Amino acid sequence: MNVIDLRSDTVTKPTDEMRRAMAEAEVGDDVYGEDPSINRLQERAAEILGKEAGLFMASGTMSNLVAALTYCHRGDEIVMGDQAHMFWNESAGASALAGAQIRLIPNGEQGRIDPADLEGAIRPGGNLHFPPTTLVCLENTHNRCSGGVLTPEDTAAIARVAHAAGAKVHLDGARIFNAAVSLEVPADELVKDVDDVSFCLSKALSCPVGSVLCGTREFIDEARKWRKMVGGGMRQAGVLAAAGLVGLDTMIERLADDHANARRLAEGLANIDGLEVDPESIQTNIVIFDVDPTVGSAAEVIAALDREGVKVSSPGPHSIRMVTHRHISGEDADEALVRTSKVVREMK
Repeated sequence: MNVIDLRSDTVTKPTDEMRRAMAEAEVGDDVYGEDPSINRLQERAAEILGKEAGLFMASGTMSNLVAALTYCHRGDEIVMGDQAHMFWNESAGASALAGAQIRLIPNGEQGRIDPADLEGAIRPGGNLHFPPTTLVCLENTHNRCSGGVLTPEDTAAIARVAHAAGAKVHLDGARIFNAAVSLEVPADELVKDVDDVSFCLSKALSCPVGSVLCGTREFIDEARKWRKMVGGGMRQAGVLAAAGLVGLDTMIERLADDHANARRLAEGLANIDGLEVDPESIQTNIVIFDVDPTVGSAAEVIAALDREGVKVSSPGPHSIRMVTHRHISGEDADEALVRTSKVVREMK
């Protein structure tokens, strides 16, 4: 029985072209700024996203942390959605290391934030009772909101409120290219109103390691110091950057296949009695669905699916997440549905 791994697009492995590029990569000491492959990746990423400069990072979590460290002083406040990856899945790094307080406001449909909620949450500097809001964080696509997509207009509305209050806007764009493909707009259109953006190479783009943080040259110069401080200064890491360059050139357009397979999954799951999902809400490669308590807990369903060779994850006690990626075909999606239907039927 073949294993169908839908836990995350982080399980993707590098393509043959990536492996060849890694083996042949030109390298140097990146802490000295002398790795030509990393320099090319940083320049290429910044160009694609319409920013002045880029900085290669070990992970998306490191990119988000370094952005917070660069913008915030100890005792500042960061506002983000209550379903943000930075809040749920990054070990409280912004609070523990940047010393910033996190203030949560609701994430609505597709991960959107209401500009009115943001305006009410932002606290100006100068009042000794309050932490000043120095940073607002957005997420596109939104991991815990079934891969929901923010449009350029969604982002611009939040940026206007934040900038009017003197706060910066960081975009956790781990899967920003999924958003661009889904909306059929250039990625730079999605990030033009934010001060900086990070994106992952190691998720849907199928690279083995890495993230790139992009923003103004001044921001990136300051971020470089913080990257060094948290242990992210790498040496001959051009072997990793080489895969990133291939990913940017070859893996973006094919994301539409992942989106189609996710929709295929959602439509099938919606027809399984005991599971609940709205296929119309699935825009990219993440499908989150609810499990009726009469079937069992998410943990019980996940264990049963694992025994059937389907690996999934869970964002909550009664919900399950499936993520499509380069290694999941339409046939795999269909087979996953057959096995899922069998598990649910046997558990009811």
